[in-house]
Amino acid sequence: MMRKSLFALLAVFSIVSARAQDSTRLLPVGFKLSGSADVYYKYNFNKNTSDNKTSFTNSHNSFELNMLSLKLESSFKNVGMVADIGFGKRAEDFSYNDEKTRLAIKQLYISYAPAEWLKFSMGSYSTHVGYELVDAYANRNYSMSYMFSYGPFFHTGVKADLTFGSHSFMVGVFNPTDFKSATWGGIKFIGAQYGFAPAEVPFKFYLNYIGGRDTFQTRNDQLDAVITYQLTPKFGLGYNGTYSMYKNGVSTNWYGSALYLNFDPSEKIGLTLRGEYFSDKDNLKVYGDKLEYPEGGSIMSVTLSGQYKIGGLTLVPEFRLDHGSHDVFSKGDMPRANSANLLLAAIYKF
Repeated sequence: MMRKSLFALLAVFSIVSARAQDSTRLLPVGFKLSGSADVYYKYNFNKNTSDNKTSFTNSHNSFELNMLSLKLESSFKNVGMVADIGFGKRAEDFSYNDEKTRLAIKQLYISYAPAEWLKFSMGSYSTHVGYELVDAYANRNYSMSYMFSYGPFFHTGVKADLTFGSHSFMVGVFNPTDFKSATWGGIKFIGAQYGFAPAEVPFKFYLNYIGGRDTFQTRNDQLDAVITYQLTPKFGLGYNGTYSMYKNGVSTNWYGSALYLNFDPSEKIGLTLRGEYFSDKDNLKVYGDKLEYPEGGSIMSVTLSGQYKIGGLTLVPEFRLDHGSHDVFSKGDMPRANSANLLLAAIYKF
């Protein structure tokens, strides 16, 4: 059944794409079709998959097919629609609360803009929280940060976006984080964002919030900040800091901070160095075993990624080193504090 659904979906998109590429026939005005695919090979020097504590690259010494994405956008005057579908292991991990399926709706929403400064949207969207995104082509590093992996992936609900010059605002009401359907309990989350992006300066600042009671009736509030600044045409900085608080009789939290250094010596070549600190002192995520790690722990991670672009293709060689405050990694039966990985990814976008 899944194969038939996938083949039917690909057939529809193939027909639309073929028409779009015909020199005498184009997609109707207001329609846009785009997509991407990513594959990778990863080698873990501890020779296991259990060392992987982040999203989408849980493998060792294996060539992996990660995700095929197809995105259809349509707009007419002040109304629009976005349908973004992914197929593969990455899509399955992204929609982990759905029934186990490698075909997933990443985004699906309908929008209405009654004024130039105001837009309402209803449906499911990638999260506004954090620096990194689910689509591989949208990130400078291929492997994901701890903050992305343990923060929200997407939200389903209704939101309003307001724009006033350099300032933007978003406020929304959503299902519990990462649930496309929530017919139980009437639980809802509130999300918000403030953005500042002056046209005269290559600087952007976003302050993000998501909060509510989760499926276990635990109160969860997350504050997140993202800053980018393009110092020169070849050198840019990015920063992400996040703080996630839980309360169910007792207050606990995890938090993280990451700096991204981006250098592009030419249009074809780029380098990104990501340094991240992730604190899990309350045993909420990486150090979840309180008996083994009674005081929790932290992770320091350094990732160096290259980008080599050939048209729509980007090759990403990457080296990553993670260091835990305790021996949370392992080599064979021996606990270790360090984990190192080499990775090569190929990403194509059209």
